[in-house]
Amino acid sequence: MSKRILFDHQKFSTQRYGGISRYFSNIIQSIKQTGDFDYTLGVLASNCHYIQNEHQPLNKFGNYLKNPSLAYKINKAYCEHLLKKDAFDIFHPTYYDPYFLDKVKKPVVVTIHDMTYERLPEYFWAHDNLTNQKRLNIERADKIIAISETTKKDLLKYSNVDPAKVEVIYHGIPIEGELIMAPVPNLPENYVLFVGDRGGYKNFSLFMNAYKALAKKYPDIKAVITGGGTLGIAETELIYRLKLTGQVMHYNVTDEQLNFLYNKALAFVYPSLCEGFGLPILEAFKANCPIILSDTDCFEEIGAQAALFFNKYEWEDLFTKMDKLVNSATLRSELITKGTTRLADFPLEKSIQETFAVYQKLLPA
Repeated sequence: MSKRILFDHQKFSTQRYGGISRYFSNIIQSIKQTGDFDYTLGVLASNCHYIQNEHQPLNKFGNYLKNPSLAYKINKAYCEHLLKKDAFDIFHPTYYDPYFLDKVKKPVVVTIHDMTYERLPEYFWAHDNLTNQKRLNIERADKIIAISETTKKDLLKYSNVDPAKVEVIYHGIPIEGELIMAPVPNLPENYVLFVGDRGGYKNFSLFMNAYKALAKKYPDIKAVITGGGTLGIAETELIYRLKLTGQVMHYNVTDEQLNFLYNKALAFVYPSLCEGFGLPILEAFKANCPIILSDTDCFEEIGAQAALFFNKYEWEDLFTKMDKLVNSATLRSELITKGTTRLADFPLEKSIQETFAVYQKLLPA
């Protein structure tokens, strides 16, 4: 009889698109293809793109989706009901809300995506409860999945956790098969690309200062921003102060359009001060996009020899690397080739099988 994994609602309630919800969706889709496990999804209603084909009993009442906070509460109550029923073998929460701590009786697997809050507390609100919630999850977990060696190292440094509980399992993406792309209207011909959130440690202002120097030298090269919501007032003011109005454009895109943005970019720039893995690196590799990364330890681990690196505190160094890359078709081609080679180290199948092995370790022999 297949052993059942219970996945809760958290990231499926809060993300329409996103790396964490896609991570768990990949596990669920892979479970469907194996006889070793079965699953229960603790979601009654969600607008998450990755589980739109999953059975969600209340999705037929679409009004629940118009109020995300209401959908979150309903899904959470449903998960509490499923925990009380106890009709599963392993619980794998999709984020760090500790609501389950006094309810779950079965083994718990927790995935730690990064330790950014712990490494860079000065970038976060003093009353943010994420670090507390994460610690409670870590203390309760029977097994912990760290998504990189860097994340494991940070986890052991900032938490009182038994190293034997921690398994490093890299993210993976489907390597084989044609990349699915969809065009993005009104896209400039030449641009550098910034993907994802832009707050604090994401180092967006450093990117913009480096881009200002690039745009002064090459006025036809634009900056394309995607993800992270529309540009905020402070970001718009930053662009105005830098005299870049009209040079910077933001697009909200689907995953297929994101592939297109990578594929057509002169370079993808990922300037973060800290990350746990950096899934966009793999996305860019697959889309044949040359990459410029900050020299944070995680990026050096994942990008290895397949990217250009710059000092994460020096916009001048980022400008130098962008200038070098946009001027050399040969260098861009070399990085694309190296990226394809490096991508082969991160097949989704390997990530899934290692996750299943973690589940197996928690089941009776």
